[in-house]
Amino acid sequence: MISGPMPTGSMEQMFLLVYNELHQLAARKLRSERDGHTLSTTALVNEAWLELNKLNRIQWQNRAHFLAVAAQAMRRILIDYAVARRREKRGGGQVLVSLDDGDALAIAHQRADELVELDEALARLQKISERQARIVECRFYGGMSVEETAEALRISPATVKREWALARAWLNRELQP
Repeated sequence: MISGPMPTGSMEQMFLLVYNELHQLAARKLRSERDGHTLSTTALVNEAWLELNKLNRIQWQNRAHFLAVAAQAMRRILIDYAVARRREKRGGGQVLVSLDDGDALAIAHQRADELVELDEALARLQKISERQARIVECRFYGGMSVEETAEALRISPATVKREWALARAWLNRELQP
């Protein structure tokens, strides 16, 4: 459960507590996917750690805050990965990204072009509603529940549900061919 304050101590100690949660979440989502991903669950979590470790001046409010920032880091990593995959592989059939999937890692591996398009649409959404964009980051890239997202963003679960539905509808419209 993601709640309560972050423990005092080093960044490494805090990350070790959250690392297991991030790794378990990613592993659960990847169980049904095919083998052979070039970006593994561990690699994604470790890359996020490297990004978070650069934020040495941030004051972590609680575990949900830490996970929300980790979700942003994962988004950047997945987009960088998708851009690299896009360079390697051009063309192919276009399939829309389902925002209900929540399996960003599999999407990054299999549908790099769509993930880049999603990121571009999310950047446009952020100009309209920063809160909705943050909700998408937490839910889609971070795999956070409604309650975890609400805690991280300090809003009610009802607001998360409402804004998540609006953001998904807006993004789905934007991603139509």
